[in-house]
Amino acid sequence: MPDIDTGADDPRADMKIVLVAPEIPGNTGTIGRTCVALDMELILIRPYGFDLSDKSVRRAGLDYWKHVRLSEYDSWAAFVAARRPDRAQLFLFEDDGQAGTVYDPVYPPSAYLVFGRETKGLPPDLVQAHADRLYRLPMRSAHIRSLNLANAATAVAYHAMAAYLR
Repeated sequence: MPDIDTGADDPRADMKIVLVAPEIPGNTGTIGRTCVALDMELILIRPYGFDLSDKSVRRAGLDYWKHVRLSEYDSWAAFVAARRPDRAQLFLFEDDGQAGTVYDPVYPPSAYLVFGRETKGLPPDLVQAHADRLYRLPMRSAHIRSLNLANAATAVAYHAMAAYLR
């Protein structure tokens, strides 16, 4: 694996949150708000389970939604073709991520933090193609199968950005 410059002494980290086929407008709005707080770009990959102009997206993002650095793509393939992310920049998150927990990787300043839809997670072909880049948030209770997408994305984003927020 090539050496990755973590950029820990570069406060200009440019991480991104990527939502693949989000279904709930309130989660997308809340994640947009987190992106504004951390100066992260929000990348949305269609299809959506809502209209992006939906009031509930803006309600969850409050008056911050106008400040979201938003990019949209019609598919994962279109996103990859346009952005050309290096594999080492991709960090995918699922309830059962086999590569380890959110605490294991060193996040480069240009990381893409990728999350799937609320009800089904990431598409199976994406999971299979990136199994070595698939991480999870640990949960101590056996009573919980998963966390709300907005909560998970916020927890991951703050942890990934920790070295750049000091």
